[in-house]
Amino acid sequence: MAISGNESVAETGSLHRAEGYEPELERLEGFLQEWIDASDAEIKPLLNWQFLGRSKYFRPVTVFACSQAVKPDGIETETIRAAAAVEMAHNVALIIDDILDRSRFRRGVLTLHCRFGMLPALMTSGYIAAEAFKLCSRYPFGVELLAELLKRLAVAESLQWRLRRQPLGVEDWRYLAGEDTGTMFEVCACFGTGDERLRHYGRLLGMLYHGCDDVGDVRGAVSLGGGGDQDLRDGILTLPAAIAIRDPEAAVQFRKPTPQGMKDFVSKVGAALPAAEEYLDKIADEAIAEAHRVARDPEPLVRLIRGTRILSK
Repeated sequence: MAISGNESVAETGSLHRAEGYEPELERLEGFLQEWIDASDAEIKPLLNWQFLGRSKYFRPVTVFACSQAVKPDGIETETIRAAAAVEMAHNVALIIDDILDRSRFRRGVLTLHCRFGMLPALMTSGYIAAEAFKLCSRYPFGVELLAELLKRLAVAESLQWRLRRQPLGVEDWRYLAGEDTGTMFEVCACFGTGDERLRHYGRLLGMLYHGCDDVGDVRGAVSLGGGGDQDLRDGILTLPAAIAIRDPEAAVQFRKPTPQGMKDFVSKVGAALPAAEEYLDKIADEAIAEAHRVARDPEPLVRLIRGTRILSK
């Protein structure tokens, strides 16, 4: 599943703290801590476990960068609240993703369902989603964005799962990445600006993040000798896989894998990495051009693209 982004980009948090958003991230962390402290005692330990000390905060930083790109003033309190709502929605996705992937650890810590059990984890995801909507209760555009996000993620994940093991192409990957991770970053961009002007930039940023994650996962699988990546195991279309299955033999191995066939396929996917990196360069260039086309100050957006692009290398 690609709903959340995986450990190949684990260094993102320190990267974006270095981009100058430390004060805003401290305000965000303080806001989340106050919310957790005021939460019901039954849920509070689970919220502490899920939220504190492990987040990369890539999505809130996207909200801040998009706000900075169009507004001359600093980051307002309402933007912090918007970033908190986005971070909450992201954690809903993480909890579900970890359950579906049967993941025991995330960033070196037991996942919520492994620490507290399946039902408490699922109920906590619902609790978090409700709070995200509550944060936007006096901001109709924010409510619309959260509803759009959760609905589009549901459709994208269902579609991606239905299409598993089908030897599709790069344009199919582009659509799936745009509707999966791209949706999250579209919403971040709209929260940051308060309107639609950077929506397409957000989509491109999300696709870039998704593709860099795909490449990083394949590098790990290749180094393990094949079979080490969950997406390849489950037949999910990654960018390197979409390039590799242009080869008819690879397409057959992707569709009906055997143990040896999967090892051979991972090798072919590894050979597709240079072409995947080239394609990601093109997406990065598209996003930079969009930033210059739309933003009053494109520099924060360009920094975000360049910082994201290096994550696969």
